[in-house]
Amino acid sequence: MDKRLLQHGVFSWSELMTTDVNAAKTFYGKLFGWQMSDIEVDGITYSLIRAGGSEIGGLMKLTPEMEGCPPHWGTYVTVDNVDQTAKLAESLGARLIVPPRDITGVGRFCVIQDPQGAVLAAITYANPD
Repeated sequence: MDKRLLQHGVFSWSELMTTDVNAAKTFYGKLFGWQMSDIEVDGITYSLIRAGGSEIGGLMKLTPEMEGCPPHWGTYVTVDNVDQTAKLAESLGARLIVPPRDITGVGRFCVIQDPQGAVLAAITYANPD
């Protein structure tokens, strides 16, 4: 991962959560020329998106815990400590949609909803190299 994306406060990853992964892969592949490859992470098939040879994001099927949530793009912001960020966000009036949790081999993340209702994820990468 580009070292610039590992700085606290930088947008570092985009992710599509969808009901039809194959249709999304076909659509975005044709639209933007993205290449995609599947990996398994914590028992979930995750498709890495590459553009110009660099990983720029991912996509996956909406999980059962997301029932009722429409397909959507999510954005991750790099933070030095996701647990501290989650606590600070709550103290500033945010709601934790997904409390801090680990993604094996990737890092630790949480999803917050700001006081105005906008949603994004914060992430601390486990192995920045």
